[in-house]
Amino acid sequence: MRLSLTLALTAVMVLTSCGAIRESRLNPLSWFGGSREAQADEFGVPVKVEARPLVAQVLSMSIEPTPYGAIVRATGLSPTQGFHDAELVARPVDENGVLVYDFRLMPPPEPRPAGAQRTREVTVAAHLSKIRLEGIREIVVQGAENARASRR
Repeated sequence: MRLSLTLALTAVMVLTSCGAIRESRLNPLSWFGGSREAQADEFGVPVKVEARPLVAQVLSMSIEPTPYGAIVRATGLSPTQGFHDAELVARPVDENGVLVYDFRLMPPPEPRPAGAQRTREVTVAAHLSKIRLEGIREIVVQGAENARASRR
């Protein structure tokens, strides 16, 4: 009898404290409220400034079809050895259906020797889905000295 009375009293106390916990930060159901309309710049999100320079020269570019879209592959030539963190950074598609990728990479932290051309080549790729490809008529990979393009 004592055990059931203790359990019943504990259950009653827990249930009565639910009103206080309902608005508490401990309640996971109250962590996020409903949504509201906000201005895009209201939260002060900075526009990403790209610190990586463009690759010196784009040597080759190819577009390889896949069952789910296409892979854009480009090989570039950096000015010296040691460049890393390469990426094809997409710009918005223009009104003519041209998608431009900036071929960007991070320079080495300290000066490096130039070396042979083969040791300075960097290859990157980006995937495009079938949905994204629908409005694209031409793809351009942009470097500092040149660009390579491919049309449909």
